[in-house]
Amino acid sequence: MSPIATPGAVGLPADAGYVPGRDHAAVGAHLTYLARALKTPTIAATWQVLADQARDQGWTYEEYLAAVLARQVADREANGCAIRTAGAHFPAIKTLEDYNVDHQPGLRREVLAHLASAAFVGRADNLVLLGPPGVGKTHLAIALGYKAVQAGYPVLFDTATGWLARLGAAHEEGRLAAEIKRLRKHRLLIIDEVGYIPFDQHAANLFFQLVAARYESGSLLITSNMPFGRWGEVFGDDVVAAAMIDRLVHHAEVVTLSGASWRTRARRELLATQPTAATRTTTNTSSTSSSMNS
Repeated sequence: MSPIATPGAVGLPADAGYVPGRDHAAVGAHLTYLARALKTPTIAATWQVLADQARDQGWTYEEYLAAVLARQVADREANGCAIRTAGAHFPAIKTLEDYNVDHQPGLRREVLAHLASAAFVGRADNLVLLGPPGVGKTHLAIALGYKAVQAGYPVLFDTATGWLARLGAAHEEGRLAAEIKRLRKHRLLIIDEVGYIPFDQHAANLFFQLVAARYESGSLLITSNMPFGRWGEVFGDDVVAAAMIDRLVHHAEVVTLSGASWRTRARRELLATQPTAATRTTTNTSSTSSSMNS
């Protein structure tokens, strides 16, 4: 596969322009320079291997170029995904592949597939997951957040108390507006466990400001153990709760999960298959108590 000179190379600096008739080593050094100038380290690392493969298999010039560029794009996307995943601050990586949809017969598979596309993030729509503790709300929230990361969207995860701590600190330092504006760079904010701890009036006001600022400009994914009808109890004010819900659900998918806790279900299944597990647990607990008392 011999190189082809291009008219655009005329007049370029000696290190950048194409010079025909170079030997193999000189061409290799030139390609290394060009890859470094373009900040494409994967091209620098793979062009030689792919060139040998192209010669052996009789690729066209276009096929070789496509293969080299594809390697660079794949590595860049993988690196970007890793950076976005770290920046999302997920407490753990949960995936949809590990989510047992059979435990949630009310969750339609086509709805889950649509949410997994992360299209709702592109539209700045919201997603609210409601249900009692232990039914997989946090797992599903993280898994969908991870799908959004893979789709190229910046995501940020925290619990409701964590978000309130962040907003409260910004308010105390007189930079609440700046903090809310800074959060716009994250296309999806995940707020986990709304409702487990009631908000005081100040906290409810901070939370409302965040929801209002995100309205039609950025997505929120919220999980809550409380149905909307009890959010007045959570936020200590029915009017504030109603205004917040109105903004959340205007462009939103609301998914209600039900059933027994996955954690207690797993425990029951363990006891059903290993009856001695309960005895071991009791023995271990008794031993621990004896050690603490001695």
